[in-house]
Amino acid sequence: MTTARTDQMTLVAFLQASNVSVYSGSWRYPSAATDYLDVRYYQRIAQVLEDGLFDLLFFDDRLAMPSIYGGSPDEAVRYGARPIKLDLSTVLGAVAAVTEHIGLGATYSTTYYPPFHVARTFATLDHLSGGRAAWNIVTSVNDAEAQNFGLDRHIDHDKRYDRAEEFVEVVSKLWDSWEEGAIVGDRDSGVFADPDLVHEIDHRGEYFTVRGPLTVPRTPQGRPVIIQAGQSGRGQQFAARWADLIFTSDPSLQLSQEHYQRQKELVTEARRDAQSVRVLPMVYTIAGETETIAREKEAVFLDELVHPMASLTLLSEVTNHDFAGHSLDDEVTDELIDSISGIRGLVQGIRRHVGDGKLTLRTLANHRATLLQGPRFVGTGAQIAEQMREWFASRACDGFVIAATHFPGAFEDFVRLVVPELRALGLVRTEYPGTTLRENLSLDRPENQFAAERRSIDS
Repeated sequence: MTTARTDQMTLVAFLQASNVSVYSGSWRYPSAATDYLDVRYYQRIAQVLEDGLFDLLFFDDRLAMPSIYGGSPDEAVRYGARPIKLDLSTVLGAVAAVTEHIGLGATYSTTYYPPFHVARTFATLDHLSGGRAAWNIVTSVNDAEAQNFGLDRHIDHDKRYDRAEEFVEVVSKLWDSWEEGAIVGDRDSGVFADPDLVHEIDHRGEYFTVRGPLTVPRTPQGRPVIIQAGQSGRGQQFAARWADLIFTSDPSLQLSQEHYQRQKELVTEARRDAQSVRVLPMVYTIAGETETIAREKEAVFLDELVHPMASLTLLSEVTNHDFAGHSLDDEVTDELIDSISGIRGLVQGIRRHVGDGKLTLRTLANHRATLLQGPRFVGTGAQIAEQMREWFASRACDGFVIAATHFPGAFEDFVRLVVPELRALGLVRTEYPGTTLRENLSLDRPENQFAAERRSIDS
């Protein structure tokens, strides 16, 4: 049985610290900003989102250029298919300085970063932002990333998740290694902190050996908020155990309803409160002062801006398969599916969306690189608000991850045209209720495991 949830939507903005938004043709939009290497670019976006009272913004990341296609990054560089990825801790530090309430999320890999580094990065961000940090957990996707970290090939899918399970356990211990009240700060006695409240974690596992303690005290949130986007069965189980926010990418209302119900069941099976875990599909919104204006903009994004080679390059990246020997008009056959590890789930999802007819690589690639990747809400502010209300009311989601078609403009249009309509429907807040991200999401502050162990012994 799916547990009830709050009456208001969770709103999350999905970004990349890159030359493009999530939509890979965004750099070609006539009014697209070109100062994506300037800190003020990201600060402007964050301030717009905070004006719209978004819960959180978070950045996607990959640790390599798309370079699986043809064994080279040339096509990604040539067509602007996400060749730029800035360091997210630096970007979010700058964003934290010009915002007060909105949550700040970054993608960090459990496959190529060590747990101590990740724990310290997010604990630092949580302190410096006043309790607004969120970690989007990924296990990484392809051989190009492996080759930037001294490996020939990417780790097997299930082994990556085994490693990720232990990784998050270690990070959680490190975040808890300072108990509340550990810092005494007694200048007269010279005692700075109580060593009985600061713990070496002494973790020795299959993948990691970490002594600890962390060099950052317990943070305002206790632990940063965790985001996860696993789509496979194993990924959904991992999300059910660890995630506060689960990011999905189902292309239709029906698929989202099915995914929502299954994910909530998995959360309950993991002995967690399903009400406290938000399931949030990624959507594009294209808002206009009239429906005609919005539809005209949609046509531009669908038909004119993503180069076909950029689409194929990004398909190679996400499937870890070199499609250089194929034409965009090649049919996706059973033989092709059997030859590519990890593509079957992608194909099945797209077939449920487009039907059982002939499926070509062009269709497959477009669903990874263009606005076909997720559902689109198009129209006036009132029309988009009603589409969002339908999804929310029918238990397809607990809110949305909004992806931008272009910068500037996409989020500005959403905040100006859609947010007032959502407020009129009572579906979003009119002010931030708390100071930390957990407070704004109505999430409990996690108990410190070392303090809990002491209380258990004392009792």
